[in-house]
Amino acid sequence: MSQSAPAIVWFREDLRLSDNPALHAAVSSGRPLVLLYILDEQTKGLRPLGGASKWWLDKSLRALAADIKQAGAQLTLRSGQSADVLDTVIEETGAETIFWNRRYDQPERDLDAAIKEDLAQRGLDVSSYNARLLNEPWQVETNAGGYYKVFTPYWRAARNNFVARDTYGRHKKLSGPKPESESLDDWGLHPSSPDWSTGFDDWTPGEDGAIARLTDFLDGPINGYKEDRNRPDLDMSTSGLSPHLRFGEIGPLQIWRAVHAGMEAGTIPEKDGHTFLSEIGWREFSHTLLFYNPALASENYNDSFEFMPWRKDKNAFDAWTKGQTGYPMVDAGMRQLWQTGWMHNRVRMIVASFLTKHLLLPWQDGEAWFWDTLVDADPANNAASWQWTAGSGADAAPYFRVFNPISQGSKFDETGAYVRRFCPELKDLPDKYLHAPWEASEEILNKSGIQLGKTYPKPIVDHSGARQRALDAYDTLKEKRDAA
Repeated sequence: MSQSAPAIVWFREDLRLSDNPALHAAVSSGRPLVLLYILDEQTKGLRPLGGASKWWLDKSLRALAADIKQAGAQLTLRSGQSADVLDTVIEETGAETIFWNRRYDQPERDLDAAIKEDLAQRGLDVSSYNARLLNEPWQVETNAGGYYKVFTPYWRAARNNFVARDTYGRHKKLSGPKPESESLDDWGLHPSSPDWSTGFDDWTPGEDGAIARLTDFLDGPINGYKEDRNRPDLDMSTSGLSPHLRFGEIGPLQIWRAVHAGMEAGTIPEKDGHTFLSEIGWREFSHTLLFYNPALASENYNDSFEFMPWRKDKNAFDAWTKGQTGYPMVDAGMRQLWQTGWMHNRVRMIVASFLTKHLLLPWQDGEAWFWDTLVDADPANNAASWQWTAGSGADAAPYFRVFNPISQGSKFDETGAYVRRFCPELKDLPDKYLHAPWEASEEILNKSGIQLGKTYPKPIVDHSGARQRALDAYDTLKEKRDAA
């Protein structure tokens, strides 16, 4: 191979210049670099991004392109089937080696393996790296040699076995050929006619936005995280890093090192730092589950849930998606999702429990809705979290654990700030009735400007009745499973 021949760095879910192992290896090779991103909506089996994720990708690629331009190079954008695009770029540039960071869901793994085999047969070299996880799925095994199916022992083993590699600084000087590039505007990732994304404007996609959010969070809000992380009414009770992690604008190792540095310096309480890192652990655990269970987003991890008597009720599902269930905590969460592309984690559990247990609708319907509307929609986290709440997943919440949206609201949105923000029609209702408006007298409702069924919906199900129906459904599941 000629040392003067370019190397291709194929960006995928690693849209950053700092601590990017594939980019670092390519720079270290001394070759001219072709920095490539492929929008692949054509290869069979790849799941298309949802609308909210496309919005984020558009902004993230613009940020990455600007950073690369400042470093003296170009981000080349191409669309089409990945294998075909790579062949074209190799032919255009004479590239002889390709660098990328690994992906972990089955369709992408299969695609990468096929491309790697084809290129190797043609004498081209492919080098791949880990940029997305602390531990890759196969690196954390039980004593028997399998993967962990319960989070606590998984995370204990993952922490004990983890050996942090060096982190790589930001590459500020890049050079190489500049092949013809497509236009982000032509890709149409940003919504139009209508543009429903105006509520997303508080986000700052891109590597700089990710670093700023981490810095801001570690400079103060992480103090008290162990208790405050369940409070959607508090600003920055969680880090908000999930979409940045999803698109690889920051890596988990960068977060790991920053949190440990803060704990060692005494600026981050250990209980808060370790609790925060355990959330990174759940992300790692979810990727392991997906790696060993490729159909996690569509098929029950616990196959006994094939006997669950799920309902079909389009009206109920539509009410849930629109935040019109009559349960303020559920409605606030679903409206936050639609308006901002994100939802607080505690509220995600509440709305997921409501869909699968109060409404007895399949978790797959909720997973698909979140996939389309979350800016942080991740194939591993989204699927594993939905199955956890529904009761069908690994280390799942017991099916008989039915989140009470009334008591959950009273406990975690005690002042009502969260509900009042996203359900402003309830803003004048006294705190006592905010999470159960139907319990207020007509006089109080009138004074608060509320007409149930008109200005705010009546509950679409009765909590006690819905809970019992869910428990009965689970009994049916057990009977059918045992009879099978």
